[in-house]
Amino acid sequence: MADMIRLEKINKVYGEKIKTQVLFDIDLSFEKGSFNSIIGASGSGKSTLLNIIGTLDQPTSGKVFIGGNETSALGKKDLAVLRNKTLGFIFQFHYLLPEFTSFENVLMPHRIKGGPITKEIEDRANEIMDMVGLSAVKTNMANNMSGGQQQRTAIARALMNKPDIILADEPTGNLDSESTETVYKILRDINEKLETTFVIITHDRRIAEKADRIVEVKDGRIEMDIKR
Repeated sequence: MADMIRLEKINKVYGEKIKTQVLFDIDLSFEKGSFNSIIGASGSGKSTLLNIIGTLDQPTSGKVFIGGNETSALGKKDLAVLRNKTLGFIFQFHYLLPEFTSFENVLMPHRIKGGPITKEIEDRANEIMDMVGLSAVKTNMANNMSGGQQQRTAIARALMNKPDIILADEPTGNLDSESTETVYKILRDINEKLETTFVIITHDRRIAEKADRIVEVKDGRIEMDIKR
């Protein structure tokens, strides 16, 4: 199967006078429709790696390919278009806008893209909210939902623009064990039904071990790479 994400010889160095290298010659690729986890201790470089995959940060050297497009060859505008169209992000904190309802938060990526809110778009948002089990609370304000409901809203928001890739950084880090299992099942269902490529950073080995592939990062290098 074709690679949706490919990294070639990625290095990342922070600082000018005092340089700190956090990634060393990373070669890594993820197939379309795969469900992957990245694990590693705090400071191992895994979040930096995810940010580079998501074009939120640039490598010091090396190449990043997303869906066959070399991101370093794109200007800021084209990069923003690629990010908005191809990538969906889920973070440990949901970053919902409290002055909007759950449904309005889900629509936000489409508004950012500049498209009108047509009946077709509203139908898609409703379909996604039903998929993540939020139809009953879609008119609730963001702050008037449980932590699990807020995170499921963030998942629905990430899906709004039909991204090929979902990047998740500790998506269950603030949730209890029951909500964690619910969120994991939702992510798996999305992966299987929509063939969305997932790359998930997690400290929770129970979640990591349910992935099709586990990549461990240690001291900025790939320490382990297991496909199931």
